Amino acid sequence: MCSARPALRDIVYIIMNANSFLRVSVIGLVALATSSMLGAQGPATQSTRDSTARDPNSVQPERPTVATHAGTVARGWFELEEGGEWDKAADGRRSFFVPMNLKIGLASRAQLNVLVNLVTDTGPGTSVAVSDFTFGIKYRLVDDAPILGDLAILPAIKLPWASTLSAGTGTTDFSLLLVSSHQLGPVAMDLNAGQTWRGGDGTRAPKMASLWTASFGFPIDGPLGAVAEVFGYPRTTGPVGAKGTAALLVGPTYLVREWLALDTGIIVPIAGEQAHAIYLGFVWNMGCGATRSICRE
Repeated sequence: MCSARPALRDIVYIIMNANSFLRVSVIGLVALATSSMLGAQGPATQSTRDSTARDPNSVQPERPTVATHAGTVARGWFELEEGGEWDKAADGRRSFFVPMNLKIGLASRAQLNVLVNLVTDTGPGTSVAVSDFTFGIKYRLVDDAPILGDLAILPAIKLPWASTLSAGTGTTDFSLLLVSSHQLGPVAMDLNAGQTWRGGDGTRAPKMASLWTASFGFPIDGPLGAVAEVFGYPRTTGPVGAKGTAALLVGPTYLVREWLALDTGIIVPIAGEQAHAIYLGFVWNMGCGATRSICRE
């Protein structure tokens, strides 16, 4: 007798090959259903990422996952996320890039993100270039909702400021990310679904692209923790369209101080031509970058 429950690979295939509206709908329904089932295990707890109720000196890592959480840094405070990733593509080509994300607290529920990468190819004629710049504002809509948990939105704009043509897409992009975060006992779960709309004629990069993620972080022993995430980029269309990909990210994390966290791990493909990768990085709460009247003590 056939099982009524679809296999994981079937769910991944449906998401990667659906049209944009259906992708977001499917992801949203899966996220809500998962949140509802897990939330039924016990009452909601106070959000550990609520910048109005926590020590603003405490680091709030979004690294190393593709997903972001719904938390925001306190008003006037600065936090830097930086790392390095070594990729090996399906065709054997190797590359290295350094992602950087500067987070600045704008208000009790709002945070500015400034993202840029240093990009290099490790083959002959290796050179380093600066990627396009992305500016986004994460805003927490609600905290500890019965089903949605901590819910945030992250609209962003990417500007074609790359130092070389190969380091960027040459397009101005607008994106919107939906974030649902939950604290399930000791486990932090973050669910993301996003859509990107690009300018240009579609010959440099697809005019539309999307993203889905499900990330889980949990403690192991004292400051040592771990993270596991499944993420995917559904198929795109147009002159440079590509098939969808999905991958698994796993690795340990270590809290050196309340203001400094380290991470390392691997990324392995589940479906499509996703690169194999290893990564390492850090998250540093740099402290108050404004006057005491602005920063929260």
